[in-house]
Amino acid sequence: MNKRFLFPLLLLIWFYPSLGWGQAKVGTAGAKFLEIGVSARAIGMGEAFLGVVDDASALYYNPGGMAQLIKKEILLTHIEYPADINYEFAGLVYPAPRLGGVCGVAFYMLDAGDMPLRTFLNTGVDLVSSSGLTFTAKEYALGLSYARNLTDRFSVGLTWKGIIEQYEEEKASGWAVDVGTLYNTGFKNFKIAMVLSNFGPDLKFIKEAHPLPINFKFGGTMEILNRGDHKAIFSLEGSHPNDNLEKFRAGLEYCYRDFFSLRFGQKFEYDTGDLCIGGGVKFPFSKYTLKVDYGYFDFGFLENVHRFSLGLSF
Repeated sequence: MNKRFLFPLLLLIWFYPSLGWGQAKVGTAGAKFLEIGVSARAIGMGEAFLGVVDDASALYYNPGGMAQLIKKEILLTHIEYPADINYEFAGLVYPAPRLGGVCGVAFYMLDAGDMPLRTFLNTGVDLVSSSGLTFTAKEYALGLSYARNLTDRFSVGLTWKGIIEQYEEEKASGWAVDVGTLYNTGFKNFKIAMVLSNFGPDLKFIKEAHPLPINFKFGGTMEILNRGDHKAIFSLEGSHPNDNLEKFRAGLEYCYRDFFSLRFGQKFEYDTGDLCIGGGVKFPFSKYTLKVDYGYFDFGFLENVHRFSLGLSF
């Protein structure tokens, strides 16, 4: 790739979303658990991860990146949110040469735990009291993915997701698809990625229907250091959600001997904090590699969130 075009291209990737008229429509989309990042490694980089996706987290971030994987890989993630809300993710990526590509399956679950049931007292004023009863809310998704290389530098991937939102006895179900692409320019491992996520029909809960959190994301990543044992990559990313204004992310990952990593990320135009940091280690065992990652996200006024991911490639 001609170097003189590189800087203008990076600027285009960074600023393009702001060229359109943005409009905040907060609270208009449902199934928001589909927007929760599943990788502690990605969180450490501010989730500027579309062009990185060289592990099983590609199932969530960019199915097109799955085509890079040459080994089977499992990824498990646990997140503890404030108010005893827990989020779980499990994913498996499986190279399938007979199918000409890479297959994957993923499971997502958000459990809000037991919440007190409130009632209104008929006393002339709106007083709220606890009934002593509780109710639960859970959300699930099952994803099936496939990716393949169309050329030696360009890959594409597709994910189909079945979605369930359940509140006690009431339930809403639907489906969505993600489409992702990844292009390696060949210059300093500079990659460009684009993803359309959660595209599908509205979910209907009882009598009301609400749209899914559809999001168009694009970004790029580049290798900025490669000297013996020391490597580093830098990523930029922008997104245009259907229920909010454009958002931006930037991330940096430094790796020593492909064993120990440090990460730093920054989110822009977010309401719930901006700073992200993290790290990870790899433990090779014969044909297996165990990966342990940690990610921290400053949640601003809310309680900070710590994320842990466990990966195994074989």
